[in-house]
Amino acid sequence: MTACIVGWAHTPFGKMDAETVESLIVRVTNEALENAGIEARDVDEIVLGHYNAGFSAQDFTASLVLQADDGLRFKPTTRVENACATGSAAVHSALKSIAGRQSKIVLVVGVEQMTKTPGADIGKYLLKASYLPEDGDTPGGFAGVFGQIAAAYFQRHGDQSDALAMIAAKNHKNGVSNPYAQMRKDLGVEFCRHPSEKNPYVAGPLKRTDCSLVSDGAAALVIADVETALKMKRAIAFRAAAHVQDFLPMSKRDILKFEGCAEAWRRALLQAGVTLDHLSFVETHDCFTIAELIEYEAMGLVPEGQGAVAIKEGWTQKDGKLPVNPSGGLKAKGHPIGATGVSMHALTAMQLAGEAGEMQIPAASLGGVFNMGGAAVANYVSVLERLR
Repeated sequence: MTACIVGWAHTPFGKMDAETVESLIVRVTNEALENAGIEARDVDEIVLGHYNAGFSAQDFTASLVLQADDGLRFKPTTRVENACATGSAAVHSALKSIAGRQSKIVLVVGVEQMTKTPGADIGKYLLKASYLPEDGDTPGGFAGVFGQIAAAYFQRHGDQSDALAMIAAKNHKNGVSNPYAQMRKDLGVEFCRHPSEKNPYVAGPLKRTDCSLVSDGAAALVIADVETALKMKRAIAFRAAAHVQDFLPMSKRDILKFEGCAEAWRRALLQAGVTLDHLSFVETHDCFTIAELIEYEAMGLVPEGQGAVAIKEGWTQKDGKLPVNPSGGLKAKGHPIGATGVSMHALTAMQLAGEAGEMQIPAASLGGVFNMGGAAVANYVSVLERLR
């Protein structure tokens, strides 16, 4: 245990025409510093998570963080990227700096602006997170990739349309309580289950309600070493942090097992000295409902092929034995790529600090985060607990 989250900030996610990548970065930077109760001059290092891949014309964005406050000038600042796990890559970079005693306080910012991009280009830019020699011509972009995964899962384990609809409905219901969520509407299982004009099939067996939202947004964290954190008003500690990278081509692995996810969870729980049963809740990467279903299996909640049991038995509901995505997940909250991992850590810290408002899980003491880049290629797991 070397580091703690001591402050955070989070914009609403959604279509934000009046904002730019720069304005989003500046906004959360200043809010996070204020939330942590520190000045810009107190920051030792800055890490920006920004996927881009074409979404922003400004591709050299690390120093945009300095626009927030002149006190950040001359601080070492780096932009990192690891597909949809870019935000967690930024968080884990901060942890390494603190563990290596290079920094005592690191500012982490995650950002993306996607909605100003034409629809056809959105699919093209997201597909860059796949292995282009094999998947570059997939109809439907990344939704098409996960549509293929869903179809293969159905073929091996039976039709899971009911389970996917229940996952979507759960996350939309939870999203109603999240003030940052892009879609705050309880759609219900029936709407999510049946194709309609408002909920058409998108790719394979996946309907619109099975897919996360194209979003703009930003989130930020102030992370400090434990000694520094214990002098501040709150300290949400990293009990574990694991990063596992897998092969990019899906053809080199059994894509239905999410083996990188499973290995990241195994390492993180071992490092934390706990089991899944000890966790109060999990924020997991539901870019598509089929991903959350397979993640139930990969994290060890249910055996392989039995992901449906977890949702049908109510285990992952907000009042279940392991609430999953009490924030509404990417499904309801939105998925601005570079911001997602930072958002997941911020929302988990809010829960553990007892500052999650209507999202609050009663007596939450230990939270898990799983953020994924590509189709289970970049896999990050964090286990967080409250020190003070």
